[in-house]
Amino acid sequence: MEGNILFNSCEGKNKELAPHGTRFCIFITVENVNRSIMKSYSVKNLAIFLIFILFSCFSFSQQDPGSDFWKRVRFGGNLGASFGNNFSSVIVAPQAIYQFNPFFGLGVGLNYSYSEFNPPRNSSLIGSKSNIAGGSLIALGSPVDFLQLSADFEYLNVNRNFDEPAFDDEYWVPALFLGAGYRQGNVIFGARYDVLFDRDRSVYNNGIQPFVRVLF
Repeated sequence: MEGNILFNSCEGKNKELAPHGTRFCIFITVENVNRSIMKSYSVKNLAIFLIFILFSCFSFSQQDPGSDFWKRVRFGGNLGASFGNNFSSVIVAPQAIYQFNPFFGLGVGLNYSYSEFNPPRNSSLIGSKSNIAGGSLIALGSPVDFLQLSADFEYLNVNRNFDEPAFDDEYWVPALFLGAGYRQGNVIFGARYDVLFDRDRSVYNNGIQPFVRVLF
């Protein structure tokens, strides 16, 4: 968290004099903490609001017997995997996509992934296992038959367990994947990149994730 140093020698507008004439910053810490909290709540509330709107549309469509809504919905999902030095992860993500036309679809999904890091022997690094669960908003575009472009916004709960229990933690983190894949019938093979990738918070080895998506 930014601003966790409560007193720091400085020159500026927000300052007070200590008994021995040393100047200390006081208000910068509070301001940074408030901004961090507000940003976290804003992202979470936005994700919840968008998911609520999509599910509301699904619900209202059932009230019209003549609607072709469900004829346009495609079900499926994707599988992803990432492997590196002493690191591995697997992703399972069922999805429901509403196909507006042959070129564009919008939908929602559920996300679960598991990752594991096993440090080399005699290493000072700490091994860990992570479970991730959350929801996603998905946009798919197909400018040509064989190509599919995708944008996936995910809001995920991360639960990390380390070999040293004192380091165990749990937190929420957003992810925005932009990807492209080769489509062959109902199957798409491709890769996606998390533009919000944070090396300190993400459980993935890097921001690039290969995937296989199947929609029927």
